[in-house]
Amino acid sequence: MDIEWFYIAVVLACSDIMHGIIWHTFSDFYIIFGEIIHNIVKSSFVTWIVHEVLEAIFHFIVLSLVFQSFTIGVLAGAIHFCIDVFHNYFEIEMNALHHRALHFVIESIFFMIILSL
Repeated sequence: MDIEWFYIAVVLACSDIMHGIIWHTFSDFYIIFGEIIHNIVKSSFVTWIVHEVLEAIFHFIVLSLVFQSFTIGVLAGAIHFCIDVFHNYFEIEMNALHHRALHFVIESIFFMIILSL
């Protein structure tokens, strides 16, 4: 097995950092956009899920472009979405390093398993 799983996890981590930079740069827009979504769906939970789905789409686009693979993009976006939903829903308290390590370990194991099939 190659170490492609490692490259995917690293690019996904970089993509998450890019998402954070974009989030903070355009935070005013995101706050207004979030309020518009909240007014449409009338639920904080659904608004949060929409945010996570949009973040997964962002990761899908970045990884699909980097690896020139629709499949890797879909899988990366899906696993990142699942991890984010899980640790946010259960309010697992972590600092930034623990958060990054959680994502990196689970995403690495996930892609090791997928790529070994």
